[in-house]
Amino acid sequence: MAIVKFDPWREIEDMFDRYTRAISFPRKSITGEIASIADWSPQVDIAETPKEFTIKAEIPEVKKEDVKVSIDSGVVTIQGERKQEKEEKDKKFHRIERFYGSFSRSFSLPDNIDANAAQATFKDGVLSLQIPKTAAAQPKAIEVKVA
Repeated sequence: MAIVKFDPWREIEDMFDRYTRAISFPRKSITGEIASIADWSPQVDIAETPKEFTIKAEIPEVKKEDVKVSIDSGVVTIQGERKQEKEEKDKKFHRIERFYGSFSRSFSLPDNIDANAAQATFKDGVLSLQIPKTAAAQPKAIEVKVA
């Protein structure tokens, strides 16, 4: 089981997002921005091993060419757009729950990443990023001699 740092504000924001989506009512976030039913952002998992960071983002129905990943000063940004299907005049929708439009997610990582060696793969609607860590300075033991 992975250990994840608890962030009560994140939990509260997620709870309000689920609630407002259920009742289709826009809400104002803690930062003051209005979040509407059309706003969406991919769900993301970030994991760390001794050698690398791994980021996985769920972005179904988004084409590879509509996704952009950048790493700048330790900040990983994933941007893209899920385009809405063509509207059909004869089709009557009873429920629309999927989100469309542009998205952008940014995450800060520690300074020990090697952005030039980062790799990305996109398969089955999941974007996977592998960002290796740089070799950390190894502590050197010095023997103290008594004179």
